Amino acid sequence: MQGLIGGFFWRLASACSPFQSRRIMNTNGRLISVLDAAAADASPGQPEVMLVDEQNNPAAYEAYVAKARAEADAQDKANRLRVAQEQLAEYAAQKEKDAADLLQQADAVQQIISSALQKGALSPDLLQSVEQLRVKVSEYAAEASAFAAQQKADVETLKRSSHQADLPAGNMDADMKRAREGAEAEGDDSAADDGQPTASTSMEDAPMANGAVVNFKERARYIPLRLTQDERRLLRLLEAALNVSEYTDKVDILSWRSKNQRVLAQIKDICAILSGLVVAQDYKRGQELIRDRDFKTNEDFFQDVFEAGRRYKIMNPEKMRSEYGKLMYMLMDSSDSTIQDLLEFNCVRPLKTVYAVLEAKGGIKMLDDPLMEAATAEIVAGDRPRYEVQRDIKVKEKARETLARRYKSSQLAEEDILQCLYAISDNNTFLFFNRDPIDRMIAYFTTYFKHDSHEPGYSLAIQGGREGARLTHNHERQYSYVLQSLTLWREISTDMFRLWYLAEQDMLRDSNGYRLVDTGQGLNRVQSAPSVSKAMHQILARCQARIGSWVGSSVVHLGDHNVPNALHFIDKYTQVPRILNPVVLVLDALPKICRDPNIAQYIDNTFGGLEQCRKTIMVDFCRHAFDGSGADNFFDAGSCIDGRLTSAWNWCSKIEKKAYYPVFKLAGFNGFDGDFK
Repeated sequence: MQGLIGGFFWRLASACSPFQSRRIMNTNGRLISVLDAAAADASPGQPEVMLVDEQNNPAAYEAYVAKARAEADAQDKANRLRVAQEQLAEYAAQKEKDAADLLQQADAVQQIISSALQKGALSPDLLQSVEQLRVKVSEYAAEASAFAAQQKADVETLKRSSHQADLPAGNMDADMKRAREGAEAEGDDSAADDGQPTASTSMEDAPMANGAVVNFKERARYIPLRLTQDERRLLRLLEAALNVSEYTDKVDILSWRSKNQRVLAQIKDICAILSGLVVAQDYKRGQELIRDRDFKTNEDFFQDVFEAGRRYKIMNPEKMRSEYGKLMYMLMDSSDSTIQDLLEFNCVRPLKTVYAVLEAKGGIKMLDDPLMEAATAEIVAGDRPRYEVQRDIKVKEKARETLARRYKSSQLAEEDILQCLYAISDNNTFLFFNRDPIDRMIAYFTTYFKHDSHEPGYSLAIQGGREGARLTHNHERQYSYVLQSLTLWREISTDMFRLWYLAEQDMLRDSNGYRLVDTGQGLNRVQSAPSVSKAMHQILARCQARIGSWVGSSVVHLGDHNVPNALHFIDKYTQVPRILNPVVLVLDALPKICRDPNIAQYIDNTFGGLEQCRKTIMVDFCRHAFDGSGADNFFDAGSCIDGRLTSAWNWCSKIEKKAYYPVFKLAGFNGFDGDFK
């Protein structure tokens, strides 16, 4: 009997672990063979530019269009295969770990039974241990079944899509900006040569909620200088010019005519509008600006205008939500050497940061002064008495005045020092409004949920195919999945200024070309982002080391149809506070609105009390904002780094259908997206 029981548990565990390993090896083998075959068929070097006329040579035109479509489709399939390979490997590794845990538990049960048989009496712990083992085996079996069903459905969907899809040409305008070989290496070298910070540095030492030491010198490298009054006038001119511009509508289209000429005309049009607005604002200055009717002579003016707009956007992510995209795409095109030759001037200059200003004027030592923390601290009123807030304000003002007197010189005026201190304070304000909602959500999460247990009715477990979920996690795994996602978002928000700085470097680098591709959401510029990708993997590695384990995929989408370029990446992660802040505000507001007896009665009757209402909201959010939903395949959504945010947005789109939506409205909820002005 002992041998039979031992053999049963050994076969049970071994059937879980080696099966996964064999499946991984077989699957990886097929995927690698397909990728190797695609790589062998691909021609080396840059794609050939074929300029044919649709009217004079329709056959050649159709052949070129077919070739462009095939290349775009092959690239998309290669990306999907690569991501699928990584995700299956990560999934199988997790299954192997689960099987090892199951084997360990089976060994423990075997020892209990063996001991009981030797003594001639069964231990009372036997039934409990067997029941626990049965529950775990049941969970893993259900998960494997759900995963297999989803994979089968994805294959069928992919088969239908391949027959029905009619993808437009992916790179008809590839002659605009060719993706050059060695873009990443050249980009890294150029960043190092001009003395600009690269992705190897980090803002990890930014002010932390737990009182960690602040490294102002490192942070200042990526903090843009606050705009002066004159620069704000230039900003108004830029916003007005971009508001009436149709740059992307005229440039990012599939046309057989020269894109260089379209780009040149649109850039000159924006510059002409800016010149006209200067005339309307200040006639004398405008007359000097347009005297020679030559844009080249006004290069400094246009660089100042465009640089001021970029600085303002970084400091205020909620502003210029439509204008900034036009600006960056225009500057991306203007950085091409061919366009610069036609324009005869460069539209781009490096961002003016706090570190750059202090270094140029000999005031870099100020960043090491102990008074820096007091001079730039974010003062939060909250429920504190007014006299305490006023006291903190006076301490902050006195610290600023002391630093300004201490470090002023013939090159560095007091106004320059104060401008730098204001900029760092603005960065702290940014962190307060963008990172603190994540900290508040983590605090609520760890308060209401435990890793290894849950209250009846408040389990975080989800199963693929139920209520829109595409992932299957038990409570323990979903707890880890949600917590690590929130932690990752927090680290990204902390490093957002550095990521934004690197994103602009990637977009405006001359050696980094793009392709105009239909990504399923219209035509988009698909461009690699090596600096941002390197920084993101550093942040991810830091989170994984801190947490100790990782649930789900660690794939970072950049330069594909999910996240076409660095601009989309920045826009994607600036949405995190827009998602979490309304939820946190509702949870915080519940005690206040429950002071109304009618509202309190409604919440008691509907949810069973205030705390139960909070738990209901948190359970639904933690289940379905992190369930892999938002698309019909694991490439566009799922457990990858960007898919987690896709699931959260999908949850936001369904908030009106939730049973607790009236509570959101009572708490003052208006929406997640904010204002576009």
